[in-house]
Amino acid sequence: MTEKTVEILLVEDNPNDEMLALHAFRKHNLANKVHVVRDGVEALEYLFCTGAYAQRQFENPRVILLDKKLPLVDGMDVLRQIRATSAPA
Repeated sequence: MTEKTVEILLVEDNPNDEMLALHAFRKHNLANKVHVVRDGVEALEYLFCTGAYAQRQFENPRVILLDKKLPLVDGMDVLRQIRATSAPA
């Protein structure tokens, strides 16, 4: 069985908070791949492989760190859209 790296999606519009999160990951030697997006629209495009991310391979991150107050589409609406399209486990 091969282990895959767990990818993390960081959705954060504040550059200082982004820097703080990335610093914490480095400080604790987190080797995971972290992809950063800066608003709710970009997060949805990344997750659903549309718009700027239309060519991305469809393998969603295992962890999403999501700011609730985002420009364009807020974090709660991002969560609603994820839940609306998720298949039951």
